[in-house]
Amino acid sequence: MANLSDIVDLSAPSLAVSAATIAFNPIFWNIVARAEYNNHILTRIFGGPYRGCYFLAFTIFALGIFRDHVYQLALADQPFYAPVHQPIIGGVLFALGSVLVLSSMWALGVTGTYLGDYFGILMDAPVTGFPFNVTGSPMYWGSTLNFLGVALYRGKVAGILLTAFVFVLYWFALKWEDPFTAEIYAKRERERAKKQGGKKL
Repeated sequence: MANLSDIVDLSAPSLAVSAATIAFNPIFWNIVARAEYNNHILTRIFGGPYRGCYFLAFTIFALGIFRDHVYQLALADQPFYAPVHQPIIGGVLFALGSVLVLSSMWALGVTGTYLGDYFGILMDAPVTGFPFNVTGSPMYWGSTLNFLGVALYRGKVAGILLTAFVFVLYWFALKWEDPFTAEIYAKRERERAKKQGGKKL
């Protein structure tokens, strides 16, 4: 049985950098989104909620590309391990993950995908069709599948470890985001009910 040091180079700086970029993204967008909801910072800077949301969308998308590039560089510095080199399985997982991510973006649109709720840009009703009838968080789990697919395709144990890190971070992010987002919509419904009651009077 191979030693961990033979299949994962923990001393490689690129591994730590990749982990840092993976952690940075959800922390960044949650902090910025909360700041926007509470203080409307981006809305004021860009002169409206849609412009602010589009700026945040561009920033998150660019950070995602950078994170993925750093991940690829990190895997290139890691030892190859034949037992986890599963190019067919990796390719299938990457394809499934991409379908979840892209179909989610299509269903939600730019503002629905990139935290428009925090800007006051709310959807009329929850999206319940594909891929949300498969999982409630298709973008997060689709992205996780992408990381795992690349790791298996390239035969890198370090990629599997980084994928596990992605999974844990996204799990915590959802625990943080979902209740807050639900409260945004619940608040809208309470305000609507209050208006309806006022009209009846």
